[in-house]
Amino acid sequence: MDGIANTGEMDDDEKRHDQLRRASGSTNADEAPRITVTEKEDGVTRIDVADTAAVRPGEPDEGE
Repeated sequence: MDGIANTGEMDDDEKRHDQLRRASGSTNADEAPRITVTEKEDGVTRIDVADTAAVRPGEPDEGE
């Protein structure tokens, strides 16, 4: 939080926290990462949906 007190600006993590907690009814769980990023030595970046993500892309299961 020193960045806020000294410069009046938020860093990226503070901005994310602010955006995700601003919605009514939001909880700390809303801040959980939804993706994982892995960078390999050959310059390839892999982005996956996190196992802990509550919402996942794709067709919804029938019956839900």
